[in-house]
Parts: sequence; structure tokens; C-alpha cells
Amino acid sequence: MKARLIVGLIVCLLVVGLVAYVVRNSDWEEITIPGPLKGEALTNPFYASQRLVETLGATSEWRSSLGDLPGDDGVVVLSHWHWDLIEGRRQQLEDWVNDGGRVVIDRTLIGGEEHLESWAGIHREFHEVSADDLDTDNEPPGVRCKTLHTSEDTASVEAALKAYKICKFDGFSHLEVDRKALWGLSDDHGLQAVRVKIGHGSVTSINSEPFGNRDLLKEDHARLFVAASQLHRGDRFIFVSEREHPSLLGLIWQHGAPVVVLFLLMLAALLWRGGARFGPLAAIADTARRSIAEQIRGTGQFTIRLGGGKALHAATVRALEEAARRRLAGYAGLARADRVEAIARATGVDHDALTEAMNNTGSRRARDLAHTLALLETARRRILDKNA
Repeated sequence: MKARLIVGLIVCLLVVGLVAYVVRNSDWEEITIPGPLKGEALTNPFYASQRLVETLGATSEWRSSLGDLPGDDGVVVLSHWHWDLIEGRRQQLEDWVNDGGRVVIDRTLIGGEEHLESWAGIHREFHEVSADDLDTDNEPPGVRCKTLHTSEDTASVEAALKAYKICKFDGFSHLEVDRKALWGLSDDHGLQAVRVKIGHGSVTSINSEPFGNRDLLKEDHARLFVAASQLHRGDRFIFVSEREHPSLLGLIWQHGAPVVVLFLLMLAALLWRGGARFGPLAAIADTARRSIAEQIRGTGQFTIRLGGGKALHAATVRALEEAARRRLAGYAGLARADRVEAIARATGVDHDALTEAMNNTGSRRARDLAHTLALLETARRRILDKNA
């Protein structure tokens, strides 16, 4: 009993000592982990920006294609946008800006750098990264946050907002502009955000991606959005992103559904017309066996129609001569006229009628042919019956 008690006390002391050691040699810190996006925010990359815009008195719309553009009170925000993929829509956007529209683009712009530079005078320059930029105490460039200051040539009203703390900016590059900037934010390397005037409108480029659903509420991103878009009450915002776009088949159906349906109907009709059939077009007649008499009559009618019955007459004469050759002595050695006389004498058939029946091989009318065949067949049967 005492040994078991001593072992229990030793175990308790070891557990208490381990807990005390962990508490003294570890730091405990609470970390807030954002939960997963839900609802519309899961599919709409501009959900947070739209709520901000609408809260400040403007209206907003999210699209996956440019479509119709608003009036001079409109703002188009582009993200993951193919600037020169389609020349027609690029020209449409540029004409709209010249007429007074406002465009905001971020660093996710895909292609079109040369067109953008020749049109707006904005281009990106890359620079070397210093040791301070790669300080291990900070996050890597493109992820960490940094304070940006308004450029010297900005308007006095906007210059009152001295600095913006921005995260996720591109630490390897900066923006340069070939014309006068209306507004800008810069760091030690140069401009990280800039606005230029184009015709009656403006183009604002940001070397960052700070307006996503998870990023808009960080640091000064919301204030940066208001300044970059020149947001006013009553403005109409169009958010456009090509990050999530329909497939080729989806686009074909979206823009040409009537043509697709018509094509499928035509294809189905062609396949039906040229396909193999699984049954006859008409019902099959009931099969029935003919009698021998019907078969003989049918064969005779066919031979009568084919050549006027000449083949049938020749076959009957041949059958008569074969019977006479077998049953009448010396028949094979007789002349043609003597053969007819020998048959007439042996059968009692009229000699002249038998001569006409055997020697006339021309076409006959159906009634005459039937009478001739009956005469020849009678003579044949009499020869066979007489000499049986």
C-alpha cells in the first residue's frame, strides 16, 4: 500500500514539473484566422468593394465582360483584365475614357503594356531589391505592408491625406508616367499608384492588388479605393474581372444559342435521313404457300408475257417429240413432215391442225396459244397412254 502511494506521488510531481517547465519556456499568443468566404463573397471577387461603394451612396455592378458602359458619371474597375485581347472592346474603353469616364486598373493587368503606355503614358519599371527590402523580420516583397506617400505634384486637397499604408504591393517594380500625374502615391523606389488625365476622363493605375474581399479592410485599402476611384455620391461603378470566365462552349451557347439549336436540328434531320432503318417502311405481307396448280399457272403466265409464249410453245413441242422418239419405232430417222404424219396417225389428231401447231413458231394471241398447247399436250399424252 505504501509503495503504491509513493509511486503515485512521484508521478504527480513529474507531471507538475513538466507543466511548470512548459509554462516558463513557451509564449502563448492568440492568432485570428479568417474564416472561409461564404455566400456571394465566395464567387464575387468585388463583393466587399461593392458593399463599400453602395454604403457611400453610389451604385455598383459586377460583370465578367465589358458590355455597355455608363455615362460620364461612371467608374470602371478592372482586375485580371486582358487589355488588348479584343481590339474592339479596348477601343470602346479608350473612347469612353476620352468622353469623361474613369478607369481604375491594378497590377493584375494581363498584356497590353505597350498599348497602355502609348495611350496613357503609364508603364512599369523593375528595380533591384535592396537588403532592407529582404529583411527577414518582414514578409517577402509583394506580401508585406508599406507606407506610401502622396507625390509632390498632387492637388493640394488630396495632399492633405499624407500617407497610405498598403499591403500586397509589388516590391520589385514601380510605375513611371510620361505625362503630368494628377495624383500619385510613391515609396523610395518611385510611384506605386498614379492617375493621369485622358481627354475628359482619367486612368488610375495601382501597382498592387488591394481590393479583394479579404484585403479591402486591411490597413488603408478602403481609403485608397475611394481616392483612386474619385468616388462621389451617385456614381455608377462597373467591376469587371476575367479571372473566372465561362468555357468556350459556354460562350458559344451564351452568344449564339439560336444558331446552335438550329444546327443541332439540321444535324439530327440529316442523321435520321441517312441512317440505317430498323424496320421496313411498309408492313410485310403474310407469308403463304402456293399450291402446285397456282405455281404452274403463275409460271405459264410469266412465260406468256415474256416473248409472246414462244419459249412455252418450244418446250411443249420438244416434250411431244421426246415422247414420240421413245414410243414410236423409227421416229428419229423420219423427215419433219413424216414425223408429223406419224404422230397424227398414232394419236388420231387432225394432221393439218397438228402440222400448224408444231411448225408455226411465231407469236400467238393468248387464246390461240392455249389451244395450240392443249393440242400438243393431248398428242403427247395419247402417245404415252397408247404405248404404256
